[in-house]
Amino acid sequence: MNMPENDKQSLSMVTCTAPVNIAVIKYWGKRDEDLILPMNSSLSLTLHQDQLKTTTTVACSRNFQQDRIWLNGKEEDISNPRLQSCLQEIRRFSRKRQNTVDSTSDVSGVSHKVHICSVNNFPTAAGLASSASGYACLVYTLSQLFGVESEQLSAVARQGSGSACRSLYGGFVQWKLGEQLDGKDSLAEQVESESYWPELRVLTLVVSAEQKSVGSTSGMHTSVETSQLLKYRADVVVPSRMEEMIRVIRERDFPAFGELTMKDSNQFHAICLDTYPPIFYLNNMSHRIISLVHRYNQYYGETRVAYTFDAGPNAVIYTLQDHLSEFVQVVRHFFPPEVSGEEFFKGLPVCSADLSEELKKDINMEPTPKGIRYIISTKAGPGPCVVKDPNHHLLGADGLPKKSVISD
Repeated sequence: MNMPENDKQSLSMVTCTAPVNIAVIKYWGKRDEDLILPMNSSLSLTLHQDQLKTTTTVACSRNFQQDRIWLNGKEEDISNPRLQSCLQEIRRFSRKRQNTVDSTSDVSGVSHKVHICSVNNFPTAAGLASSASGYACLVYTLSQLFGVESEQLSAVARQGSGSACRSLYGGFVQWKLGEQLDGKDSLAEQVESESYWPELRVLTLVVSAEQKSVGSTSGMHTSVETSQLLKYRADVVVPSRMEEMIRVIRERDFPAFGELTMKDSNQFHAICLDTYPPIFYLNNMSHRIISLVHRYNQYYGETRVAYTFDAGPNAVIYTLQDHLSEFVQVVRHFFPPEVSGEEFFKGLPVCSADLSEELKKDINMEPTPKGIRYIISTKAGPGPCVVKDPNHHLLGADGLPKKSVISD
């Protein structure tokens, strides 16, 4: 589409980024699938965008013939019901604002079609919360383009992907269960900012970048239909766990935080096994990482590192800065990498450390070469932000993805 110069001036464009969040109290199961209302509250940590993020550009123009979307270089079906829910809700809020709150605001473009281009800097659909950052970024970018207030975004993002509502805030974030049938009180809110616990560090151990065999949406549906453990967890376990988790975070009590995080991850995957037919998100490498963490903690007689696994085999490890270097070296020793340098270890730098023979002997595991493809080192980070530099737009002046974005 070659757009005349005067038509290019009618093009409005905004680019934003949004973070991944990793739940420490898991969300699994919906009580309302249309509104995406959870069976239980959940709590997550937002990871830093320097290492893990979605970037989205949205453009609108009176010359666009239809809404279109490109994800990671390929055009996708814009008629996806969840995408449509987000688009319709943002447009509805924008029209409402134009008609009532701020009649002088320039949201004339709300009736125009949009072009959306979005890319992740990490594997998609591999259990690394790509839908959370993706929908959070989409909704936030649309809100910036159409002038929608931020307090309305949580409910909109939730309708794209439940956990996306948590990616709209930095630091520790809870998604409240809510009680209303229309879901208006099922919203995310920040518990503590990204700077609250500065010593906390996060490692993502990527054992597989492949798309998972059972998607989260279908997995949740089957669990709700068949798992008795899920109902017990939602009604009995999570309410007290949420209170305890918020307390230990505010006290910066890492041993308690780590133990609770691991127990909740284990229970989530127990629900997957309790589902019929069972769902297997963890693989042999996941189990070996779990064993390594427990053996390392047992050696020191305290919880120094903690794992959590979402709906995929890749481990997210929480630890404190003081223990980071040694544990990274432990991972390198027991999972010797196929590649070295930045190909294996990405993100925030970590100092080298020497391992004692006593520690290696006490852990007592056979090394598994190539078991971990790479490690991403990161920390807590902020919520979505606007990209000011127009050179970073993913769409060109013609409203189509730039050549550097399109995959072969």
